[in-house]
Amino acid sequence: MNTRQVVFSPTVLLFCLSLVGCAHYHADPLPTAPDLQRTPQLTVTAREFWLPGLTEHAVSTSGLDQTTVMTLAVFNNPNLKAARLQAGIAGAQLLQAGLLPDPQFNTGFATSALNYGGALGLNQQIQTLLTRGAAKAAARASAQQVNLNILWQEWQVAEQARELFIQTRTNSQLLSVLRSARLLVANRYLCDRAAMQRGDATAATVATDLYTLSSADTSLRQLQAQISLNHQTLNALLGLDPSVHLHLIGPISVPALSDAEYRSAAAALPHHRADLLALQAGYQSQEETLRRAILAQFPALSAGVELERDPVEGVNAGGPEISLSLPLFNRNRGQIAIERATRAVLRQTYQARLDSAQSQTEQVWQASKILTAQLKQLDVQLPELAQAADAAQQSLRKYNLNAALYVTLESNLLGKQAEEIRLRESLESARSALRTLLGLPFDAP
Repeated sequence: MNTRQVVFSPTVLLFCLSLVGCAHYHADPLPTAPDLQRTPQLTVTAREFWLPGLTEHAVSTSGLDQTTVMTLAVFNNPNLKAARLQAGIAGAQLLQAGLLPDPQFNTGFATSALNYGGALGLNQQIQTLLTRGAAKAAARASAQQVNLNILWQEWQVAEQARELFIQTRTNSQLLSVLRSARLLVANRYLCDRAAMQRGDATAATVATDLYTLSSADTSLRQLQAQISLNHQTLNALLGLDPSVHLHLIGPISVPALSDAEYRSAAAALPHHRADLLALQAGYQSQEETLRRAILAQFPALSAGVELERDPVEGVNAGGPEISLSLPLFNRNRGQIAIERATRAVLRQTYQARLDSAQSQTEQVWQASKILTAQLKQLDVQLPELAQAADAAQQSLRKYNLNAALYVTLESNLLGKQAEEIRLRESLESARSALRTLLGLPFDAP
């Protein structure tokens, strides 16, 4: 019985081995429908709560407090979900930087009338091994930069969520005050119009009342439009369907900073702000890239072995083989110049960001101090206005006070209450922005 022996050439064998462990392509089509939630819920596990100051927090269906709103924004925001995938790209680049170069295999075959011959060669680049350490260090710093940039984006989204929470909660208080003010002037308008029909009031008085009522309606409509806009913005930030109605509960809690705390945090700003830390990591990555370019100026070296058989004489030969580039013209000078110029740009970019951060924090700090002083003055005036309005109401009931004067006093009180609400909102927003600009943790209420 005859048997057939299959013999693989070395070329075929190496080709088959190269296919082992190769990646395969799988199609991943784009989505065809929105991925917005209908109910506020967390889409991550508890161990992923790592934004400074935000700890694991249960999501209640009865209402969302300040911490819950920030937490949902950080982990469910659609843009942040896409940003976090950049970490996977940076990790893949780090993997690529650490991989050793593949050896090069070459072969040839020749025949003559008397013999057969050919050549086999195996070579390995040496220069890549020399620059591998710098390449890995650059990729590692670049991955750190990506992670810090993602952290800064999360920080800003959490800050925006807290700002919207502050605005929504204060707007609900302001809405109640404006409705009371509108009801007051509307009643006054109806009374004066009825008095005009009886001949007890002039048309000018009624026209003035109508103008005041129109102004109150305009303020109310503007506030309602702002409330609707905040609702849509907050839903988009949380990755929720626009039709979802959020019930916000709980107090506004943004810790105030003392002068000493502010000065200490401002001095340590480069160590707290995630965007500044990201720029520092990017600069370190560029330092390693420059070092790699300098190492690459030395002669490119590759070494290997070669086996050869002469097809005419049938003589076998073999030995080591080394190739070396001569650094006469290039010497990687162009790439070195590019990397040095890039480093200078990154250094100045960092300096500009640091200067801007210091200026912004000082500006917000001074604004918060002014708002605090204004709010203290208003808090002193409000009780006096409230007493005057109460006394006016009692006098009105006893028919000892003109109704127009009573409306004026009550309107002044409601106006100051609205001003106090707006001032407090501005102060809370300034404190919130200041903590973000300083890179301080999000302290949960």
